[in-house]
Amino acid sequence: MGGVFGRHDTLRRSSHGSKLEMKMVETMQQRASHGTSLKSFNSIIMKFPKIDESLRRCKTIFEQFDEDSNGEIDKQELKHCFQKLEIAFNEEEINDLFEACDINEDMGMKFNEFIVFLCLIYLLNEPAVSEAKIKMGLGDLEATFETLVDSFVFLDKNKDGYMSKEEMVQAINETASGERSSGRIAMRRFEEMDWDKNGMVTFKEFLFAFTRWVGIDENEDGDE
Repeated sequence: MGGVFGRHDTLRRSSHGSKLEMKMVETMQQRASHGTSLKSFNSIIMKFPKIDESLRRCKTIFEQFDEDSNGEIDKQELKHCFQKLEIAFNEEEINDLFEACDINEDMGMKFNEFIVFLCLIYLLNEPAVSEAKIKMGLGDLEATFETLVDSFVFLDKNKDGYMSKEEMVQAINETASGERSSGRIAMRRFEEMDWDKNGMVTFKEFLFAFTRWVGIDENEDGDE
C-alpha cells in the first residue's frame, strides 16, 4: 500500500506538522478517554458492508464540489464550495484541510481522499466545522463516522491518538470469543495503514486504509 501513495520522505516530514494534524491527534485522545463499545477487530470487519454503502452516498456531495467534473477536487474548487455554503474557513484552514487529504500530493482530492476530508470535518468540533457539517448534509453520515472513530479508539490501546504495531497486534488478538488471530494478519493490516513507514498510524492514515478495506479505490471515477 505504501508504494501506491509514494513521496514517503515528504509525507514523513509533514505527517505531524500542521495545526490540523495536531488538532486531530488531540481530538482522538479526548475521544479515546471515553472508551469504545467495540470488543474485537472482527466486530469492526462485520461493519464493513454497511460502512461501504454509507460512504458511497458521499458521491453526490463529491460531485457538487468537483465543478469541472474531472474526478477530483482542487484547492480552488474547495474554496468555491466554502464560499457558496457561506462557511467561514480562513485561507490557512482551507489549505490545511486540503493538504491533509491530498495524500498523493497531486493537487487534486480524489473520492477516497474526499471521504477522509468529510470525516475530518465531522471529527473536528469547532464552530465553523459544525456549521459546515450541517450545510453539507453530513447528518446522515454521523453514525458511520462515529463507527470509524470508535474503531480507531479500539485500536489505540494507550489512548495517545496514534496506533503502534504492538497495539495493532493486541487489538487484532482480542475477539469476543477469546480466540487469537494470526500475528501475520496484524502485521499486514498495520503495514497497510502505516503508509509513511514511521511505525505509528494516525487517524488519517487509518481512514485511508479503511476506504481500501471496504473496496473504495482512489481511482474511482464516480460512476456506480
